[in-house]
Amino acid sequence: MKIICIGRNYVEHAKEMNAPLPSTPIFFMKPETALLRTRDFFYPKFTSNLHYECEIVLKIDKVGKNIDEKFSHNYYSSCTLGIDFTARDVQQNCKEKGLPWEIAKSFDQSAPLSKIWIPLKNSNQEIKFELEKNGKTVQNGSSLNMIFSFDQIITYVSKFITLKKGDLIFTGTPAGVGQVEIGDNLKCLLMGKEVLNFNIR
Repeated sequence: MKIICIGRNYVEHAKEMNAPLPSTPIFFMKPETALLRTRDFFYPKFTSNLHYECEIVLKIDKVGKNIDEKFSHNYYSSCTLGIDFTARDVQQNCKEKGLPWEIAKSFDQSAPLSKIWIPLKNSNQEIKFELEKNGKTVQNGSSLNMIFSFDQIITYVSKFITLKKGDLIFTGTPAGVGQVEIGDNLKCLLMGKEVLNFNIR
């Protein structure tokens, strides 16, 4: 099982990161050990600047390679929410040295994932979601505001990597990313329904 993550897929998020808008999807990967499903998140010792990024997550239903965009919708049927944690100080250090920065994104438990999945009626359906930190909404997102749609993402990624049943695609985060501290609570809401709730310890 692979975890594929899309970067800079919302205009306002790219702006807040002072990053250019991509012309094609940007993706990186996390290992299966990045998943955090059932318990609270323990703040890693190698960072002092950990950021949350709430994202819609797709689950691939069948094997596909070089998928034409008109058929991409056949490869997923549900979505949920997850968090892409980023050790921002580690990432910045890697960038300054011209090094890959997977170490800042792909560490163990860096991908909390809801167990609650909702069916998708069609690929054009609007999916709204939000993230609350300590009871205050810090991120609001809509799938209609993504630079690259679900179908475009699947088509692009499948040019390079064979998609298999059970693979997960984190589709990018909207504006409002920020730092978490020990003692914080994060709550993710999908279409108004709470699907993920955990503490930072």
